[in-house]
Amino acid sequence: MTDQTTKASLPAQSPPVEAPPAQARARGNWFKSDGAEPLRRNLGLIGVLVVLVIIGAATRPELYGDATWVKNNTFTILQQASAIGVVTVGMTFVIIGGGIDLSVGAIIAVAGVWSTTLATQSYGTAGMIFTALVVGVVVGLINGVLISYGRLVPFIATLAMMVAARGVAAQISGKQTQVSANTTINSIASTRWLGIPVLVYILALVVAAGWVLLNRTTFGRRTVAVGGNPEAARLAGINVKFHTLLLYALSGLCCGIAAIMLTSQATSAQAAMANLYELDAIAAAIIGGTLLSGGRGTIIGALFGVLVFSTITNLFAINNLSTEAQNMVKGAIIVAAVLVQQFRYKSLTQLLGRSSS
Repeated sequence: MTDQTTKASLPAQSPPVEAPPAQARARGNWFKSDGAEPLRRNLGLIGVLVVLVIIGAATRPELYGDATWVKNNTFTILQQASAIGVVTVGMTFVIIGGGIDLSVGAIIAVAGVWSTTLATQSYGTAGMIFTALVVGVVVGLINGVLISYGRLVPFIATLAMMVAARGVAAQISGKQTQVSANTTINSIASTRWLGIPVLVYILALVVAAGWVLLNRTTFGRRTVAVGGNPEAARLAGINVKFHTLLLYALSGLCCGIAAIMLTSQATSAQAAMANLYELDAIAAAIIGGTLLSGGRGTIIGALFGVLVFSTITNLFAINNLSTEAQNMVKGAIIVAAVLVQQFRYKSLTQLLGRSSS
């Protein structure tokens, strides 16, 4: 009886507060670390896409209220992003490897023009595709040789190739538009499988292959090593010159694929095709998290960068806004992306951590 009275007289105690689980703390610390920066950046780009869609719905509610139009417009954006997206995959590898390629648009032009000559078209679909891919790879190899073994600065070598390749394309085509008479090539842009355009499938395959190559192969690890510290990569046994050669060949291959895609969309090719594609590809890679100095980048981030620019282009088109305004917005986005790279997410995280403590 006495024990029961004593227990009843004791003051009530609040239940013990459990410390946050170690796993939860570890996850929170990981999300703030440099390793999670690609995830944070990709989430930010997804947020940008959502904002752009909201702006579109606010400015043209009569269009976004139509579910069929929204579906078709989404596929239009993806189709517009398909060719430049393929080029951006190759550009991302080159930039991660510490280089730059200003000649991708010209490579697309010369590959497209060469593959649509009457002589090439006489070999059929396989001949046209083979020609575009081979021309793209060969021009990319020339860039690689000049940079790796000729010791030219990538900016100068690819700038010279940009001018030369445009000249070759104009010479081959006689400064005329070459019409593609191949129905199989022409139908690539208009064909859909399961309601999805074939061009979107091609983009998805190239992005998937690029992701696997960068993240799951020795080639990808060597690319990061070469771009991060070429001398350390050389001392580690990597043939830096040969690897750089392969990176530019890969970029040329992506240009060859893009040449077929653009030829299908226009049912023709000309020396002026893919104008300024090099700037769009570089910009998409940068806002996707690829460092201009090399050593870091993601394929998925680059894809989101392409989608952001394609969505902006579509948004300006449906609102009948000028191309000049569109270019100014793109320029502002590029500057903002470079500034983010300068200050890095880590510094921002540390600042927020100090503010919350």
